[in-house]
Amino acid sequence: MERVPVTIKARGGSTAHKLPAFWKQLRQSHQLLVLALPACIFVFVFHYIPLYGLIVAFKNYNYRDGILHSPWSGFENFKFIFTSSNAWDITRNTLLYNTAFILSTLIVSVLLALLLNQVSKKFVKFHQTALFFPYFISFVIVSYVCLAFLDMSHGFLNTILSWFGKEPVLWYNEPEYWPYILILVNLWKNAGYYAIIYYTAIISIDSEYFEAAEIDGANIWQQIWSITLPLLKPLMILLVLLQVSRIFFGNFDLFYNVTMNSTLLYPATDIIDTFVFRALRVNGDIGMASAAGFYQSVVGLVIILLTNFVIRRVSKENALF
Repeated sequence: MERVPVTIKARGGSTAHKLPAFWKQLRQSHQLLVLALPACIFVFVFHYIPLYGLIVAFKNYNYRDGILHSPWSGFENFKFIFTSSNAWDITRNTLLYNTAFILSTLIVSVLLALLLNQVSKKFVKFHQTALFFPYFISFVIVSYVCLAFLDMSHGFLNTILSWFGKEPVLWYNEPEYWPYILILVNLWKNAGYYAIIYYTAIISIDSEYFEAAEIDGANIWQQIWSITLPLLKPLMILLVLLQVSRIFFGNFDLFYNVTMNSTLLYPATDIIDTFVFRALRVNGDIGMASAAGFYQSVVGLVIILLTNFVIRRVSKENALF
């Protein structure tokens, strides 16, 4: 008697033969999985395992009892942030600076990528290296480069002012100049990095689009506006979303080292990270510092979810998820 194959239905409408298909696909993709394994291990070890430390934010931590046995304090650690007299200033500075950094970096890096695409192929590598190099420089070194420009006695800017008979400016005592200085330093440090990413995306665009546009009589500006920028838009949205997720995290190295931690600049340069660092250094309260980090992460998650929701409503295909 001829056997009739029987398909056993699993819960949820799936069939039992899907499991062998899964293992077959797993074997076919094993090389890609091996390539992804180091990154997965890194994320698991340094991002998931330390999550148990979140309980420190809700405890009155002391070294004798350790993390697990320190007494619970509820939301007492969070009160330090919200009841501080500087709470509004540091929150405002963190949000405004990061918003300015995201927008200015987006605009400048896209412009640099478009310009790089017009450079002769002989000089592309030189310009790529020149743009990318500042990204690898430590902010400690950057702070001394800024000091060479802003020093009261021998700074380059004050030397130029003296040539025109102007009085030297005490740059590290005047908060009103620092929003512009920090934005420029951040651009110099990071715009080249993002420009290389956008440039890589530009050169991957099919040349047939541009050839067809040239046949139709489109000039270079029309090609950029009608072809390059629309095709760059998904990447631009992705990178902006990734930066928005950390909008409540300030660049500690930038705000601490470049400003030389000048107390006179705190009204214009103090952010959540530098404020928490000083409080931790003075009080040694690890629970309070953990509460601040947890608060920043939660707010960042909410902001990226809201941003992605808005993008999804406007253009579903460009949303991150």
